[in-house]
Amino acid sequence: MKKLILIWLCLFTLQASAKIDKPVHWKFTSSKVGQDKYALSFTANIDKGWHLYSQFLKSGGPVPTSFKFDKIQGLSLINKITENPAALSGFDQSFQMPISYHEHHVTFTQIVQTKDLAAQVTGSLNYMVCSGQKCLPPTEVSFNIPVSGNRNMLSGNSLEKSPSNDDHSLLAIFVAGFLGGLAAFFLPCIYPMVPLTVSFFTKRSGTRLQGIKAAVIYGLSIIAIYVGLGLLITAIFGASALNEAASSATFNLLFFVILIVFALSFLGAFEITLPSFLVNKMDEKSDNGGWIGLFFMAFTLALVSFSCTGPLIGTLLVEAVSKGTYLGPALGMFGFSFALALPFTAFAIFPSWLKALPKSGGWLNSVKIVLGLLELALAFKYLTNVDLAYHWDLVSRDLFLIIWIVIFGILALYLLGKIRLSHDTKVESIPLFRLLLAMVTLVFTLYLVPGLFGAPLKGISGWLPPQSTQQFTLTGAGSSTMGTVPLTGHKYAGLFHAPDNIDAFYDYEEGMVYAKKVNKPVLLDFTGWSCTNCRKMEASVWSDPEVLKRLKTDYVLISLYVDDRTSLSDTEKYISKVSGKSIHTLGQKWSDLQQAQYNTNAQPFYVALAPDGKLAAEPRAFDLNIKAYTAFSDLGINAAKRASSIQNFN
Repeated sequence: MKKLILIWLCLFTLQASAKIDKPVHWKFTSSKVGQDKYALSFTANIDKGWHLYSQFLKSGGPVPTSFKFDKIQGLSLINKITENPAALSGFDQSFQMPISYHEHHVTFTQIVQTKDLAAQVTGSLNYMVCSGQKCLPPTEVSFNIPVSGNRNMLSGNSLEKSPSNDDHSLLAIFVAGFLGGLAAFFLPCIYPMVPLTVSFFTKRSGTRLQGIKAAVIYGLSIIAIYVGLGLLITAIFGASALNEAASSATFNLLFFVILIVFALSFLGAFEITLPSFLVNKMDEKSDNGGWIGLFFMAFTLALVSFSCTGPLIGTLLVEAVSKGTYLGPALGMFGFSFALALPFTAFAIFPSWLKALPKSGGWLNSVKIVLGLLELALAFKYLTNVDLAYHWDLVSRDLFLIIWIVIFGILALYLLGKIRLSHDTKVESIPLFRLLLAMVTLVFTLYLVPGLFGAPLKGISGWLPPQSTQQFTLTGAGSSTMGTVPLTGHKYAGLFHAPDNIDAFYDYEEGMVYAKKVNKPVLLDFTGWSCTNCRKMEASVWSDPEVLKRLKTDYVLISLYVDDRTSLSDTEKYISKVSGKSIHTLGQKWSDLQQAQYNTNAQPFYVALAPDGKLAAEPRAFDLNIKAYTAFSDLGINAAKRASSIQNFN
């Protein structure tokens, strides 16, 4: 048993990810080196196989590393920036010239002088990296370094940063798993077992300490079993399949069917059970003493309760797999099992708490019905993913909202006792918690209604089909019927629709040519039909008047849907240099472009470019901070102005 737990811990701590990491990781520090003098250090840790170019290069070759400091009153720069260790030298085959470069790590140091202890040095650095196979475009990183306090600053814009998409996804999966575990605890096949299990620990153990120890081992065994299931799912699918699941028609249709089946099971149509011989076998092994017996006792709980927890676990795993994160299934199961094991362990340690638990009754079946209706609503999200990616035009925003209004309306009536199913007992009186839950459900149902007439419903915009699929609004403004070709005539404009009537491009080459022609900066919007966070950004950030003004008047927006399934013509198909796979759909083409040029495959992903295609600011991911996004947009606008000034001067 000890070996099993050690193996599980090792597997769970493996950090594997399908995301392509950036090859250079910056850290900024400041330290005092004399009277009113400070050393600003810019340390670059470079991934193996990559090299960063020195400051001192001849023209006509790669972009050298360079620094730009903003003018700050009372602060002066002392001497030039030094590089430590010294740069390596060699002949670059790509540029056919001798170059100076750094591998592994390098620290650039600039001495500054100021009497203001609260001063902060701001500016930006520009660098370029290459490997033996490819070069990345020049990247600009902004910095904001306090000269005193020895404060470490990680790389990034001076804008406020948010966690990565992976961090958001993993946290969301864990929280969903934890909430699912709490819900599972109140299901009919688990809740009544709590007093029996606690009684077993208290009576079988000789002392209270032994009982607590047995309860802890029992709880850890529950966690190990469910996390093992999550790791098994990851091992079966693999990292690449998990990433493809979010946009795959096969996966999403399968998820839709699975969730419908699970919902019907919760609603009482049938029960999902495991073979009885498997349950009996585990029950026999649980009679053994020690750790092994406790482990199989937990295993028996998992098998016996599968008729209730199966649909809940299945829904959680479907959601975790669709996020595309490698550790998602294991982390989801960890949250689920932790929430499930916690009450068993806590009540075994404090048996007197059992007196406060409500008695089992018909309300337990109500928990199943509520979960079943929620799963039914969730199922249609996966159907819309496929519908949008393949342009089937089956589920418009209106129809999706009608389905949800009906489901949540029925849920509210059920909670109020106005609807009763065959397995339910008659509701004589409504407990306070059930009444409050019914009120919340009614509020949410009524909140959905204005959406039928064009209201943006920003709070849940990420879950809804795009507003461009709305077939009816009261005013008719801002809507376009599905399949209508906008007046712009841009390539693919009949397939895609930007929010808030932004005149966007949907083809990279076409948009870049236009941006250069009108001398405007470009916002590359790597997005997707199934990207929930993309819809949140569009509804919550892009709709802000300041941001929207920039997108409509100052930028050329190029939206590239990485999960679109429109087939490319035979002449457009090619083999990816990044993955080696055949690129045969429009979405694959844009996903390959994102990976090749920007070394990432997460969405949303926003890149601000100058009209000539050069990077104007460090790209941004999901972040609902409107001020930060506005500042990010201004970097691109300023880059376009600088480029225009240089062009006019020449």
